[in-house]
Order: sequence, then structure tokens, then C-alpha cells
Amino acid sequence: MSPRRSYDQYCSTARALDAVGDRWTLLIVRELLAGPRRYTDLHADLPGVSTDVLASRLKDMERDGLAERRRLPPPAAAYVYELTPRGRDLLPVLQALGEWGEPELGERRPTDAVRAHWFALPLLRGLEGDGLVEVRLEEGVFHLHTGAPDDGRPLYGDGPAPAEPDARLVLDTGTCTAVARGELTVGEGVRDGRIGVQGDGTLAKALREG
Repeated sequence: MSPRRSYDQYCSTARALDAVGDRWTLLIVRELLAGPRRYTDLHADLPGVSTDVLASRLKDMERDGLAERRRLPPPAAAYVYELTPRGRDLLPVLQALGEWGEPELGERRPTDAVRAHWFALPLLRGLEGDGLVEVRLEEGVFHLHTGAPDDGRPLYGDGPAPAEPDARLVLDTGTCTAVARGELTVGEGVRDGRIGVQGDGTLAKALREG
């Protein structure tokens, strides 16, 4: 493991950047907010990162108490990485960075990769209440837990919701991109008919009633 680099400044911002300022670290946190992930899954959802850099960042995150590696019980018997409570505390940091970066999105470039679940954090910023939401896009289906879970459960995940969702949102990628850019709120999208809402849960009713 490489020695920890430091700005050597007695400042909480500098100390924070000592731990998460390296390239890819916060994006790894973004992926691990979905719950325990295998190394191969992380590599697949972080296009552009080399295997050496990913392995190094994960080791650094273990050393700094942001993530831990554990072995799943049989029959899986695979190793996964997951965030510690300290790592999960980075959610507000990622949300603030995402909101700050909204004007930088612009039009999608031909070289830009995209994963459906990358829209989870922007949608979480625009949804109020506590519940399980399934989101259907052309790129795929994912689900997310609104509110601020404090029991360590994943904030989002690929695929359909693991149980009957409180609301199911159906929208195209253009609409979801507008939400991610800050050009459209979820409520506005529902009122304009750009976001379809299905379900009988409290969250679905609140979204339809606006």
C-alpha cells in the first residue's frame, strides 16, 4: 500500500482532501452507496479506471476507514467492498458536489459513458418523503430509497425494486437529464406529464397531487 499523501495543513478541508481528494475515490463512494459490491462490478460501473488504480484506491479507503472488504457466506463465497458509517457520511458531500456540478453537465458528449443508476442521486435530491421508488429509463431500471436511511441499507440499486415500491416513476432519459441538470424538478415533470407515476403508496399519491 502506498504511503498516505497529505497536504500537511492543519485545516479540516485539507484533512478531508487527504482522504478523498484523489481521483476516483468519491466516484467509488457513489457506487458503494448502492450497497456491497464485488470488485468486478465496481470496475464495470467505473468505465475509464484502470484495475491498478481501482485496487489502490480501495486499499486507501480501507486504510482510511471509509470502506471495508468482507467475504460473503456460501454459496456466494465472494469478496465484496462496502462503506463504513464514516464512508456513508460522505453522502451530503456527493449531493452538494452534484448540485454544484449541475451547470457543468451540458449536452452528453459521444465519449460520455452513462449508467441508469447514476441518476439516482439527482433524483434523491428532488424527492421528499421516505419510501421505496422504482425508476424506469431506456438505459435500464433501478430503485432507490428516499429519505435519509440510518440503518445502513443501500440508497439505491440496479434492477427492479426488491419489494412492491411506494412509487414507480417512468420517464425518458431526456427528462431525467433535465432533472440532473437542475432544469426541471420532479414535481414539475409530473405536472407536465413528462414523468409518469404509478403506485398507490403515500409517496406516489403525494407526487400526483403535487
